[in-house]
Amino acid sequence: MRILCACLACFLLLIQFRLWLGEGSIRTLNLVNEELAVQQDFNEKLKERNRFLEVEVVDLKTGTEAIEEKARFELGMIGEGETFYLMVD
Repeated sequence: MRILCACLACFLLLIQFRLWLGEGSIRTLNLVNEELAVQQDFNEKLKERNRFLEVEVVDLKTGTEAIEEKARFELGMIGEGETFYLMVD
């Protein structure tokens, strides 16, 4: 009877070890859940950036205002009939 109790106690300890510290344990599950939360936050930021870029692409394809704005600020172009003034401090 003592041998049976000792074997059952060892088996119980082995199961508890695997549950808390082994492969596929609760600890591993918590680490994976934390990584998942970080990845979901990152994905939300990327989705927001993609929405902004999609709106910008549609605006560039359909309207001339966005193209004109880009030409003015990024390329330093001026419109026809406009006069360029350089203000020096």
